[in-house]
Amino acid sequence: MSGATTGVSGKETHKRSETAEEKSRMLALIEAALYVAGRPLDLKTLGSIIGVRSKRKTRRLARELMREYQKRKTALEILELEDERFVLQLKPVYSPKVRRLAVRPLLTPGPLKTLAYIAYRQPVLQKQVAEVRGSQAYRHIKHLREMGLIEYDKSSEMRVLKTTSYFADYFGLSHNLTKMKRQLRKIFKDLSESGEGKASKDDSKGGHQMR
Repeated sequence: MSGATTGVSGKETHKRSETAEEKSRMLALIEAALYVAGRPLDLKTLGSIIGVRSKRKTRRLARELMREYQKRKTALEILELEDERFVLQLKPVYSPKVRRLAVRPLLTPGPLKTLAYIAYRQPVLQKQVAEVRGSQAYRHIKHLREMGLIEYDKSSEMRVLKTTSYFADYFGLSHNLTKMKRQLRKIFKDLSESGEGKASKDDSKGGHQMR
């Protein structure tokens, strides 16, 4: 009887071990996916990577990984964003020191201000953007479209500009337009209060030409 008990116990231990290994594998896959993507990923995408259909289970695993990163005290962090998305990113405190080493293309002030205006006023006519931002806006728009941050609204016969899903992911903003504009208002306000973003705030209102 003792032998039988030992046999059952051994099977249970093996089963628990397999479960722990499977969990570790899924956590590692989520981490790998977030690292390689370099942008926020939603639960559906993460679930497809780890082979799980349940959003609830995927969210639980992602949150567990997020807590692990919080305990590690490293330069990286995992954040849970709106729209059921998670992102692996550098903690803001380290950005000033290593920003110049970034591989992804960074926007210069001119195109960035044009992008800020489009994002806040969208959907917006290209003509209106040029009137506010000046003739250089056409060059900025071309560059921003090539980067995949903005696009023309295909449902309109006129040249109406709007941001793309990649734009929201690139800057960690909501995909919901109303929520995105609310986030942008807060960003403009914070920049204005810090004395660094008066021009961007003015741009969002369409009151000044920034060049």
